[in-house]
Amino acid sequence: MAGLAVQEGVALAPLSTLGVGGPARFYARAEDSGAVEAGVAWAETRGLPWLILGGGSNLVMADEGYPGLVLHVLPQGIETRRDGDEVRVRAGAGESWDTLVAAATANGWAGVECLSAIPGCVGATPIQNVGAYGQDVSETITTVEAFDTQDRTQVTLKNADCGFGYRSSRFKGKDRHRYVILAVEYRLMPGGLPAVRYPDVKRHLAERGIGAPTLGDVRQAVIEIRRRKSMVLDPADPNARSVGSFFVNPVVSDETAADVQARAVQMRAAGAEAMPRWPVGDGVKLSAAWLIERAGFRCGYRKGNAAISDNHPLALVNRGGATAREVVALAREIRDGVREAFGVSLVPEPVFVNVSLGET
Repeated sequence: MAGLAVQEGVALAPLSTLGVGGPARFYARAEDSGAVEAGVAWAETRGLPWLILGGGSNLVMADEGYPGLVLHVLPQGIETRRDGDEVRVRAGAGESWDTLVAAATANGWAGVECLSAIPGCVGATPIQNVGAYGQDVSETITTVEAFDTQDRTQVTLKNADCGFGYRSSRFKGKDRHRYVILAVEYRLMPGGLPAVRYPDVKRHLAERGIGAPTLGDVRQAVIEIRRRKSMVLDPADPNARSVGSFFVNPVVSDETAADVQARAVQMRAAGAEAMPRWPVGDGVKLSAAWLIERAGFRCGYRKGNAAISDNHPLALVNRGGATAREVVALAREIRDGVREAFGVSLVPEPVFVNVSLGET
C-alpha cells in the first residue's frame, strides 16, 4: 500500500525496554496519520489483528511474538504557541517524552518537571495517565488527537473526554483498541513554580540545601532519584532493562487499609506501624513496593533470567536472555504472594500481548 512499507518477521524484543518477546509476523512504521489509517486498513482487509507500538517502554510481548501487524506509530515534532499567560505545547505521538520535558524545563515552563527521565513516547502519556513524584499528565493535557478506528475519522478529544483516573484513561479501558493517538497538547505555565510535593524530592533538595528550587533543580533531583533506582534508561546498568514500575500502587478502602496494617503488625513486618498510605478520592493508596518487600520479596530475587531489580522492588528486570514466560512467572509469584500475605491483588502496569498473569 502506498506510504506503508510492510516487513515480515521483524524482531520486537529490541524495540522494547524490557527486551523480551518474539517477532512480529508483519511490521510497518507509521510516520503520519495517513500511514496509521493505511496500516489499520491493511491489517483489517486481510483479517489480521493489529497492535500499536510506541516507545516500547511499557510492553511485555509473548515469546511467540505477534501474529498480525505491529504498527510502529512515530509522528514527531513539537509546536508551541502562547495562549494568554500559558504556553500550549503540541507534540507528535512518536516524540520522545523526555525531550519534551527537557525543552519545557529549559524554557521555564512549569507543569511536567517531575515527569523527567520517564522513557517512552508522548503518545503513551494519556493512555496511562503517566505520573511520578506528585505530577500526572492529566493536570496539563488539554487535547488528544487520535485516529478513531471505529468511525475511520480523525478526532480531537478534550481533557474531560479522556476519562482520566489514577494510571488510567478511556484509552486504556473501554476504548482500548479504538483510538490510535497521533498527537497531544499540553498546557504549561511560563515562570510557574515547580511542583515539590513528593517526600523523596523534598528530601533530595533539602540534603543539598536548595530551599527555593528552580524547575531545573527539580528536574535534576528527579533524574538523580530515578537513576539511583535504575529507573533511567542506561545500557551500562544491568537493572535498567525493565518496564519501570511493574505494578500499580493499589487503591483500597479504609477498611482494607486497616486490615493490611493489622496483618503487617501481626507478621512483625518492619515499619508496619508507619505503613505508607495516601488519601485518593474515597479510598487509600498503598505502596506496592512496601507490600512486595513485606511479603518477603527482596531486591535481587531471581527466577531464571528475570529478577527484581537490585535497586527497586517495583521493577522486574531482564538479566540477559530472559523470556516473557520467566518475567510473567516472577510477576505472578509476587502478585500471589502479596495477595496471600495482605489480601490485596496487585495490578500490573505494563501492556501484556499474547500473555497474561492469569487469574487475579
